[in-house]
Amino acid sequence: MNGTVDCLVYEKNPADPTCNHSSQNSILEANSVADIESSLASLRQRESRNQGHLDEYVALQKAWTRDLARLDLLRGGLGSLAVSTRVINSDVLTEASETAVRISSSVKRLDVEQFRVKSTLDVVEQVAELKACVLGVTGSMGAPQDWETAAGYLSRASKIPKEITTGSFTEGIVPTAEVPDPPKVTLENAAEALCDLFLREFEKAAAEGNGGKVTRFFKLFPLIGKPEVGLDVYGRYVCQGVASRARANLNSHINSGLQKEGMFYANALTKLFEHIAQIVESHGGLVERHYGSGRMVKVIERLQLEADVQGGIVLDTWSDEHHIDRTLTDIRSYAFTFLVQSFLQAPPPRATIPRPDSPAKKGIIAEDHFKSDEMIDMKEVNSLMSEMAMMLSRWSLYTKFIANKCNVGLLPGINRITDFWQQPENSVQNLNLPSLLSKSALQRKVTDRLVGPFNVMSAFFFRRSVEKAFQMDEQPLDLTLNLTKSIPSHPPYITSAVDDVMYIVNQVMEKTLATSQLSVITNIVPTIARILGSDFIGMIQRRMRDDCYPKAAAQGDLPPKQTTIAFLVLLNNLDVAVDYNRRIVESRSDMTLEAAEQHGNAGTPSVSLHISFPLDHDALTVSETLKSLKSSFDAKAFELIGDGIYVVFKNIMKPRLRLVLAEAFRHIDYQMTQEELDQARTPAEAETREDQVSEGVVQENFRQSWEVLTKPIARLLTERNFAKLISLVVSYLAEVLEKRIWSYYGRLDNLGAVRLERDVAGIASVAVRGGRYGLREAFTRCTQICIVMNMEDDEWEAVKDTLSNTQDSDIDWQLDQDTRFRARAVVKNRV
Repeated sequence: MNGTVDCLVYEKNPADPTCNHSSQNSILEANSVADIESSLASLRQRESRNQGHLDEYVALQKAWTRDLARLDLLRGGLGSLAVSTRVINSDVLTEASETAVRISSSVKRLDVEQFRVKSTLDVVEQVAELKACVLGVTGSMGAPQDWETAAGYLSRASKIPKEITTGSFTEGIVPTAEVPDPPKVTLENAAEALCDLFLREFEKAAAEGNGGKVTRFFKLFPLIGKPEVGLDVYGRYVCQGVASRARANLNSHINSGLQKEGMFYANALTKLFEHIAQIVESHGGLVERHYGSGRMVKVIERLQLEADVQGGIVLDTWSDEHHIDRTLTDIRSYAFTFLVQSFLQAPPPRATIPRPDSPAKKGIIAEDHFKSDEMIDMKEVNSLMSEMAMMLSRWSLYTKFIANKCNVGLLPGINRITDFWQQPENSVQNLNLPSLLSKSALQRKVTDRLVGPFNVMSAFFFRRSVEKAFQMDEQPLDLTLNLTKSIPSHPPYITSAVDDVMYIVNQVMEKTLATSQLSVITNIVPTIARILGSDFIGMIQRRMRDDCYPKAAAQGDLPPKQTTIAFLVLLNNLDVAVDYNRRIVESRSDMTLEAAEQHGNAGTPSVSLHISFPLDHDALTVSETLKSLKSSFDAKAFELIGDGIYVVFKNIMKPRLRLVLAEAFRHIDYQMTQEELDQARTPAEAETREDQVSEGVVQENFRQSWEVLTKPIARLLTERNFAKLISLVVSYLAEVLEKRIWSYYGRLDNLGAVRLERDVAGIASVAVRGGRYGLREAFTRCTQICIVMNMEDDEWEAVKDTLSNTQDSDIDWQLDQDTRFRARAVVKNRV
């Protein structure tokens, strides 16, 4: 028994999950008959499973036998195929392979022989060609003096490889009795002789002004292998024409009216650039055709050197004649006395100080300003700025034209200097300024003589214009807060300084952008923003603070009407200036900011800016600079407008607003019962209590007082400023109205609550009348308090449980839970 069990235990499959180690030893460790029977049952189960596996293996044995038989048959067939393959390989393929090897070797030997023969023929042909060229050069340079033919032979000889020209075989075959020198020496001597000859003939034709002969000999230099010499002599030739034309332009019309207008030197510089552009345009094709692509750049470099000289002479003469250095010195020493004194703290009153309106004081200040104005002629400065802007614009146009010619094919279709103003949209790309322009002497001269002075003069001209605008500032006439009196002028009501300053802003911006110079724009535009922020807005702020601050003379009084009007006009100045500045910026970028945002390209410069500033990423920089002017001015102006609107609200509107509300609720009793109301409607008491019980009396009283309060201000302020003011007023009105509602706590019955809700709604409708429906949100708390007050008991019970969680309610509650329960208790006898 034990042996059988041990054998079964050792035959156990380790992967069998039903027979583990414990089951194997269980029969040996059995202590009872039940344990033995359990172990035997497990062994029988395992025996049955193993028997099933053996049956499956036996059943598969027949299929395996059939497969093995098939393999034996296939092996026999493969044996016969292998014998046939060995026969084909030994009898057929071996012979064919040997034949192919013999044919391949023969073909290779034939190819080598053909290559050698061809190479020999090529050498022979090249030697023959070289010999023909040597004889042709010497023959053409002899009695016939056919220079074109001689140059053609040299051009043909230059195409022969150098190893052929200098080879020993060539040196032994080519020389003849007539030409005994080696071919290399002969060709070099002929090239040098022809080069000297062509130079003499070219210079002679240039001196005679014979354009045909100049072109004839200019085309021959690349044929004799001297393109650099040809380009150099041609550069000198065209530069002589540029120099003579420039001197003639500068010396002509000395006393002409054009010079008196201040545009003589600008036109002289323009003619210089146009002459150079015409040369590049008309001769570029000839140079590119005979000298190769890109070789015109060499001539452009030589022309630019001449442009440096002639342009420098024009700029120096212009600067000396107009005394630019002295003007700049005077500008830098100008003290801006009016602006400085306007921003100084007012001195304390003394007996020895003249009155503010004293004629003596005004005479001193006027005399100082008159002396300052005499020192610098603003018309002369403006004329100089216009001429500098014109010269800078012509320089910018010239640089773009030359940059396009040096970057061949970058801007297709731009062949003339004037084409830059009519570029198609799809040809706008970025240009790179070549070093021959960026490092040129004329570029440095333009920076020193034009860019620097233009920046200084523009800043001075604009700031002096701002100062003069405030010196000559005039208030709008016949403004009044009395609604019974009409105002003869039309809104917006602003002082003359706004129109004057913004006109100058537009003029300076126009001149600045016309220069097409990035350095000028990035200097002037921020300067304009700085002066607008510090002087223009600062002067208005100083006047709002010191001259016309709306402050009551005594407690409980209102500010003087003229002071109030002046303060409102200054607020209008800021608001209108913002609109002017925005239109100026948008007109320069050819796209409104709203339209740009709608098209999703608010940060993308317009096509016109790309046309004016095609170099690198200049257009994007200009666009961002213009937008920074608008954003910086808007930020400062709106900040001051906000402060001023709050002053108007606090000192003018707020003190009267409580009286307006008190007047609306005067003689209104919300504790009257229904019987008292019915009795009040009887004819006996109608005369004494009609105003109190008539429908909408509170709304009508409020409307009358509200119009008296707001219409005079609305008539003078701009629409945007009044919208900001009325927003503050309505917010405060809602707060005061809410306090009045709470004042009826515990003193209202159901009827009084209904009447109060109706009157609150009437006041709100009057306040938001005129399309200002967005202000109705300010009365949300008042409206919700009235809603809670007038809820029916069953309605209140239905929603009371949801009040702790506003998300479960249909109403967007702005009242917290405690406030809503308090509102419910406003009506007496409610908990």
